[in-house]
Parts: sequence; C-alpha cells; structure tokens
Amino acid sequence: MSDLFTGRHRKLLLDLLRLPSVNPLEAGPDDPPSRLPEILQRYATAAADMGFRTVRLASPPAACLHGPGVPSTVRAAARDPRFLADQPSLLLRLGPERPRAHTVMFNVHLDTVAGHTLPAFNGVRFTGRGAVDAKGPAVALLAGLRAAASHPAVGRDVTVLLQAVAGEEGGALGTYGTRPLLEAGHHGRLNVFCEPTGLRALPRATAAMTARITVAGEDAVDDHPDAGHNATVLMGFLAQHLAARLDGAVPGTRVCVAGLHTGRTHNRVHGTGTLLLNLSYRRTADGDRLKTEVTRHVADGLHRFTELFAHTREFARTARDAARITRLGWDKEGLPALDDSDPWAEELLARAGARPAAGDPGFTCDAIWAAGLDDAFTTVLGPGCLAANRAHAPGEFVDLADLEEFAGVVRRLVTFFAEAVPAASAQRPP
Repeated sequence: MSDLFTGRHRKLLLDLLRLPSVNPLEAGPDDPPSRLPEILQRYATAAADMGFRTVRLASPPAACLHGPGVPSTVRAAARDPRFLADQPSLLLRLGPERPRAHTVMFNVHLDTVAGHTLPAFNGVRFTGRGAVDAKGPAVALLAGLRAAASHPAVGRDVTVLLQAVAGEEGGALGTYGTRPLLEAGHHGRLNVFCEPTGLRALPRATAAMTARITVAGEDAVDDHPDAGHNATVLMGFLAQHLAARLDGAVPGTRVCVAGLHTGRTHNRVHGTGTLLLNLSYRRTADGDRLKTEVTRHVADGLHRFTELFAHTREFARTARDAARITRLGWDKEGLPALDDSDPWAEELLARAGARPAAGDPGFTCDAIWAAGLDDAFTTVLGPGCLAANRAHAPGEFVDLADLEEFAGVVRRLVTFFAEAVPAASAQRPP
C-alpha cells in the first residue's frame, strides 16, 4: 500500500475533527458553537502548501435564499443575519481559470450533524463527529491531490477546482453552500462529490421533499373530549393511511413517515399538531408524481376519517371539521435529482480504481445541484459507508486504510484526466 495519507494529513484530520462545525439547523443544546470559518481557513492553508489558490472564502449571498427549492427551515433560520455570516464556503483552484473541458472539480462539505465529540485515533481508525461524513474524505482528498499535483500536466494543462462548503447537513441540501458556487459556473467536465460510498462511483443522487401536515383545531378538557378537535386521533389515522397508500406507490421513490407531534399532557384533548413526511426520489419526474400522490391520499384519508368517526361520541366534531382544520404544506419541494451517464467519464473512474455503482440507488446529497450541467459528468464517490461507519450516529468512524485507498483513487483520477482530456473533450456529444 502506498503512503499518501501521511502524518501531516493525520494531524490535519484530528485538528478538523476537534473543531466543532455542527450545522446550526442541527445543533442541539449540548453542541458547542460551530467554528467552521476556522476549519475552512486551516483547510485552505493546507491546500496552499500544494499550490492551490483561494478564489473565494466568503459567506453565501443572501440572494441565494430567494431561489426555488430553498427549505422553509433555511429561510426561517436566515432571518438571523449570523446564520449565513457564520457559514462561509471555500473555493480553491490549482492552475489558472480554464474552460470546463479542461477542469475537474471536487466538492466536499465540512459541516456536520449534531453530536460533536472529541476525536481519537488508535493507529488504524479515526473516531469523532464528521470522521466519515465528511472531514475524513476531505483530508484524504487533499492527500490524493497533493500526489496528483506532481504530474506535470496537472495545473499546467488542466485545472483542479475544490469546493469545501457549509450547508449540506440539517436539511439545507446545499441551497446556500454548493448551489451558489455551481450557479456561478465553478464546476468542470468531471465533478466529484466526496461522500461515503464505499468507493463506488454513483452517478446519481436522490432528492427529497418534506411534506408538513398541520391540524389547527381547538383544545378541550379531558372531561368533555367531544368538545374539541382531537388532533392526536386524526394525525394518527392519517399517518397510518399514508403509510399504507404511499408505500411503493411510485417506483423509485422512498417514503419516510417521520415526526408526529400533538401534545405531552394526559388530561386534555390536543387540538393542534403536525405530521412530517420525508419523500425521496431518483428522478425529478418521479418526485412530481409522488407529490401528486401525497396530495391525493391526504384528501382521501380525511374523507375516510370523516366516514369512520362521524357517528362516534368523542370524535364527531373532529370528523365533521377534519378537512377544514387540516392543511398540507411543503417545507421543501421541487429539488432536482441527479441521474447522470457518460461512458468516457465512467471508464476513467473505473481505471482510477472506483468501484461500479451496480444497483446502488444513491442517496441525497449536494450533487443534486449538478443535475443537468451542460458538457459535464457528475459522480458521488468517497471512502467508507454512511451506515457501516455510523455517520449521523454515536461512534462515527473512518479507517485509515479507507482514507489511503480513496487518496489513491483521487491521485489516479486526476492524472488520468490530465492525460485524457484533450482528446476526449472533442468526443463529448453536444
């Protein structure tokens, strides 16, 4: 095994893991304040030692929140001016600005989910929040690029862009991190989003939308439960109805019946509540169909609830008013899904050591914003696995051997790209 992930990379990764960078949309009461700007500065300093120049290190423009697809949770959080100010993104470049055909771009996020812990390294394994998602891949990327930069054509004939962004976690979905950079044209002929895929090159990324079903009725005392609107019974019925009707309703989509909340006390009827559904899809058209199905089945569920409970003693009022007091809204919707294909780029990735995607359906990440880029191919690729490496869970880890292997894939991919691009770019169909 080569030794690309050297002692300096091990030290850098431990430094980045030690500094908290919990996305504010995720942060719990026990999480320390994010120090993302300091993390990005250290990352830029490490890259500068390899010849990378900082093109941009700044907070996203407020205008990025006005585009379609921005989750309502992001818009609400951004009412605090510190929200965007504390979450800058970094754009690095090796070589001069060149046409897309001669540019390869890497993207990695350095914000994390909640649950910051002090890191550890036992000689073979790093543990800590962000170890695999995605500070470990970010440092392994630098290790691979350092080795690739020794190839004479890298920087001289082709340019490497590196995006290190905020705003991937917490349901932000890259709307204020990756998306503004791509919309500004900072991408290449080949774009690699570094996420844990077990070194499989996934040319796809699912998108997700979040439905919020709200009941706005009246409370009642427990001695007269018939006097109020029982949101608990109504929402519970809708949750089961939607689970039964939406499971498999649209092939290629997934349905997560998520949080349901009405109240915590035992001696009252809770008249208000919310039910959240998270809905992912592999193709944008499938997402549109799933949204239509959700709308249809919410209406159908309300109708069935009214039929079932109209003649009961305790729930007749809720049944009568169910349609009036229930509203279906969307916290986020209209996001694109990535489903790319390019034999030339996929052959290049395979030669570099990336494993085939096979039937892996992919997952939701910032790569969705690369969907539909002209004359470009986009893949998701990185070390470790989201589930096996306990991303988003206690005990998150990544193994040194996996980081080393990923660094090797990056080195070969960039050098092969530098050697192949001049001829291949002319073969790309319009």
